[in-house]
Amino acid sequence: MIGGGAGAFIGQVHRQAAALAGGIDLVAGAFSRDPASNEETGSACGLAPQRVYPGWQALLESESQLDAQQRINLLAIVTPNHLHAPITAAALRAGIHVFCEKPAALSSTETRDLAQLLGTVDARYGLAHTYQGYPMVWQARHMVAAGEIGRVRKLYVEYPQGWLSDDLAGQGNKQATWRGDPQLAGQGGCIGDIGTHAFSLAEFVSGQRIERLCAHLGTHVAGRVLDDDCSMLFLTDQGASGVLLASQVCAGEENALTIRIYGDKGGLEWRQEEPNSLIHRPLDQPMRVLRAGANHSWLCDEALQRIRLPAGHPEGYLEAMANLYSDFAQAITGSPSAAAALPGIETGMRGMAFIEAALASHASEAKWTALASSEGAQR
Repeated sequence: MIGGGAGAFIGQVHRQAAALAGGIDLVAGAFSRDPASNEETGSACGLAPQRVYPGWQALLESESQLDAQQRINLLAIVTPNHLHAPITAAALRAGIHVFCEKPAALSSTETRDLAQLLGTVDARYGLAHTYQGYPMVWQARHMVAAGEIGRVRKLYVEYPQGWLSDDLAGQGNKQATWRGDPQLAGQGGCIGDIGTHAFSLAEFVSGQRIERLCAHLGTHVAGRVLDDDCSMLFLTDQGASGVLLASQVCAGEENALTIRIYGDKGGLEWRQEEPNSLIHRPLDQPMRVLRAGANHSWLCDEALQRIRLPAGHPEGYLEAMANLYSDFAQAITGSPSAAAALPGIETGMRGMAFIEAALASHASEAKWTALASSEGAQR
């Protein structure tokens, strides 16, 4: 693992999720530029001191010199965004599989370069779109594909948070500080941090690609450089229309990612804060609530494969991330279905196209802005 030192939320999530997935051992790390924090994290993870490295270059160089049975074969990247592309490229060239926090890179050009590199190396790449690991998201996707709600007409997807309602960067919060710095976070603030999750979820569940959008980005906290609020209309390649909202200044909200999708035969609704339930609203029939549970044989295979416990035993965010790690481990060992299920460089390219289209739309007087094509990307 590179990044994720003591006190970093997402690093601990990745470590716990990988352990929960099984078959994955943490054996080396470069967790922090601060030597004390780096050493503390390595010790807490039970690593041998000689495999706690001072930086990512040292990790890759030293690990590449170890015997094949000892060296790492999977690298988790949980650093600030600006390091994702260079570390990924170096690891792939060393023949090491990469599982990276999103975004894949800071621009479409960087992301395309990674896609081209993937076509020349014997290594796999996965992107941590955690919400794609939830079983009932797969159930919703299955029901849409099976025609249970008919032809999709309308999508509403929203992701309100409230944690940046105050100037946390000005108060010394490290997570808020780097996310508000374009050199570290990239071109978008809220749109890149959580807007891409909403966008990816809409495309994944609907099975459609968002082709055009009309966006407004806002910055509500004085002194903040990047956007902290965004709203947009969009149109898909199959004629559906939609609304996407993402905000980090919705005071009082926690992590309320929600998707509603409507066809001519009914609708579906899923909420991340209650992830074990999927609401199905058939046309002219009573609403029903489908619940996650390993003993619920009427759920689709894709959902059941991602459930560990019987109904009534809630599974959540860690389990969703663990499902991505499990898919990646299986993909490495040769499972085509697991490889196909894993968010990869295509997801990364779509996310970057979305960010850049939203920024261009906001800056333009034009009503609609097309997303750049990402055809031909390698997984």
